[in-house]
Amino acid sequence: MRIAVYDDSSEDALSLQEKLKGQEVRIYSSATMLLEDLRERGESYDLYLLDIFIEGSIDGIELAKKLRKIDKNAVICFVSVSDAFYREAFDLYAVQYLLKPVQEYYLSQLLGRVSGGLTKDKGQSLCFKWRGQSGSIPYKDILYISSREHTISIYCTDGTVQACKGKLSEMAQQICGGIFLRCHQSFIVNIYQADSLSGKDLVICGQRIPISRRYYAQVKKRYQEILFEEVN
Repeated sequence: MRIAVYDDSSEDALSLQEKLKGQEVRIYSSATMLLEDLRERGESYDLYLLDIFIEGSIDGIELAKKLRKIDKNAVICFVSVSDAFYREAFDLYAVQYLLKPVQEYYLSQLLGRVSGGLTKDKGQSLCFKWRGQSGSIPYKDILYISSREHTISIYCTDGTVQACKGKLSEMAQQICGGIFLRCHQSFIVNIYQADSLSGKDLVICGQRIPISRRYYAQVKKRYQEILFEEVN
């Protein structure tokens, strides 16, 4: 697993690196350098460990906002001496919040969850057929799925829309669960791609997806669960 550690305390950063033996860890004391590596050098990381309190530079909260603009699905964990920023972490979909000094037990929990998520993303794809051709799309690349007059449209993170024939109810039986949820007679959503729950709609990449009364309680519960899963 490739991990970026952002911390202005070399002692704390090296301590984390020691506890992360077996992982590929790069330490950054400069937010600018980390962002340049991502934007200009094509670097990517499976996990970002961001210290919240940084003197004389961008703090972890502000850096997380910038990371979200580059990689919406970035897996972020905040590290701090204080638990005063849970609300901000919640809003930025942090996967966990660790207090310094970081305990190996909680770090191991985090790595297990992130590793499991990476394996799940790589192993699951939605298969489809369209005009005699077969194909597949990784779950992580799907925003939402809609249906109209027996044509299913799969909306993807890269802006493309893949059409296929079928019934949404049959597709729901195959894929709905922890990642995909039926939210309406005409829509299935990747709940991990939701930006917000606004009234009776889910907002995904600027699109408002309606939630019918039948599915609202289930969708709201699952959305709240994934906002801040297993924060310690």
